[in-house]
Amino acid sequence: MNRTGRAFWLNSPGQGEIRDVALPDPAEGEVVVRSLYSGVSRGTETLVFRGGVPESQHAVMRAPFQEGDFPAPVKYGYLNVGLVEEGPAQLVGQTVFCLYPHQTRYVVPASAVTVVPQSVPAERAVLAGTVETAVNALWDAKPLIGDRIAVVGGGMVGCSVAALLARFPGVRVQLVDADPARAKTAGALGVDFALPQDALGGCDLVVHASATEAGLTRSLELLTAEGTVVELSWYGDRQVSLPLGEAFHSRRLVIRSSQVGTVSPARPNRDYADRLALALDLLADPALDALVTGESAFEELPEVMPRLASGEIPALCHRVTYAPGTSKSA
Repeated sequence: MNRTGRAFWLNSPGQGEIRDVALPDPAEGEVVVRSLYSGVSRGTETLVFRGGVPESQHAVMRAPFQEGDFPAPVKYGYLNVGLVEEGPAQLVGQTVFCLYPHQTRYVVPASAVTVVPQSVPAERAVLAGTVETAVNALWDAKPLIGDRIAVVGGGMVGCSVAALLARFPGVRVQLVDADPARAKTAGALGVDFALPQDALGGCDLVVHASATEAGLTRSLELLTAEGTVVELSWYGDRQVSLPLGEAFHSRRLVIRSSQVGTVSPARPNRDYADRLALALDLLADPALDALVTGESAFEELPEVMPRLASGEIPALCHRVTYAPGTSKSA
């Protein structure tokens, strides 16, 4: 059977196009997936689109099914929800999540897809990769009952972390962002909101996700003595300066990194599949729909991506829709 698809490629920093691709015949243990939705992560993907991945991180930043190399040409992305058209009988007809780029149809090992629970709409499941990042961050952060917590940075990852923290018993959670429009998102997630200058101090834990020097500095200021900042931001090729003099040492503050590329060492008995399955289960909460702030058709990506990268389209997660009923030969 002649299987084809269409894929979004970054030709050069700031310029993308849609290309026709020929799909291989699926081998035993592989699936053919027709995309229903994919998601653009405003942080990482727009960094890639601008060509901002530092050379030293080219290998670390590779997505599981990336083609090409940074800075370009490259096919990049990792938030895809689709329908299994061919493969093992137990998967055919199932809606699945896969860490795959923006492409109308693709072939991957069956082990690379995770069935979306029936309690989770396919259009919300594009958030699974980001909620998975939030799960890993909280495994690293180890919040305790009664903690006073701030999440600095109301982007896609920060809002996901705040939404999960809102479920913890007895904690004080505040989402902190310089954009007052994020107050509406915080309200939809059931979380208190504050501008940086108004944020509550005395925090036992601050999760930083603003990817700004000012945000990380403010995160340190919000801590109580012996408090911890968990750093989720990815700065690409930018250098960051911090005020580590004055009371940083006397207050015994801690900065620790968290990165979704490895499962948190705090959960040595969990693997990637466990973490992703948990993220998908958590997406049964309709409040998380607030993280999807825009939508466009796959064919519009060459025009939409520059606008997302520049901030002309303000977005947390931008959802991409695919035409239904595409035939297997087109």
